[in-house]
Amino acid sequence: MTDRPERTLRILVELDDLIVTWFRYEPGEKGPHAHIHKHHTDAFYVVEGEIEVSLGPELTAVKAFPGTIAAAPPNVVHTFRNASDTTALFLNLHVPSMGFGDHMRGRNPHFDQHEPPNDGGRPLADAVFCGAADAELVEHDTSALRILCDLPQLSALDLTFSPAFEDVDPHVHEDHVDSFYVLEGAIEFLGGDEPRRGGPGTFFAAPRNAVHGFRNPGPGPLRVFNLHTPPGGFVDRVRRG
Repeated sequence: MTDRPERTLRILVELDDLIVTWFRYEPGEKGPHAHIHKHHTDAFYVVEGEIEVSLGPELTAVKAFPGTIAAAPPNVVHTFRNASDTTALFLNLHVPSMGFGDHMRGRNPHFDQHEPPNDGGRPLADAVFCGAADAELVEHDTSALRILCDLPQLSALDLTFSPAFEDVDPHVHEDHVDSFYVLEGAIEFLGGDEPRRGGPGTFFAAPRNAVHGFRNPGPGPLRVFNLHTPPGGFVDRVRRG
């Protein structure tokens, strides 16, 4: 969608429930001025390099490294930039999408983005900042599930599956979108006429009522960044095993 020396932006999926954009930011590249969204969550997941995310009334700056998510729920002030000396690759999530794609295309002047309120908005504690090492871990014999984010509009997990992991049979979700970004290994998506394989950088989204499943075809572990938008109770099912 945008490809300039200082940044690249590609829309990976654009649905009512969410929009996911892939960004490349070169050193010194800045995002928008500090702002809030009144009706949706804005989140960032770092794939390579690092970004600096500023959150809350005091715009507290935190460095986000690969595997880290930073999420600003409605009315949490936030902004971001690449303050490092290396290229940063990251995913940006707007949940629900609220017309963000058309906003980036210059066709949505009423997009849900506003100046910080006089009271500073919601406290920093209401934001999410979590890396895989700090996430809640649920382990099984053939999988490790790390809960990065569990908000009313978004759940995000770092999932690792060994080659011995049993297939997730084709199924549907009536109440949310299930999305995957492959971080390591290979994945085979099930559903539709033919299985589809992908490696690191592959993105797959199953909209509401879309048949989908997946397996690890091996030979090594499969690791994915997994989104449920809205959550649909998935994190509770993970905790129950």
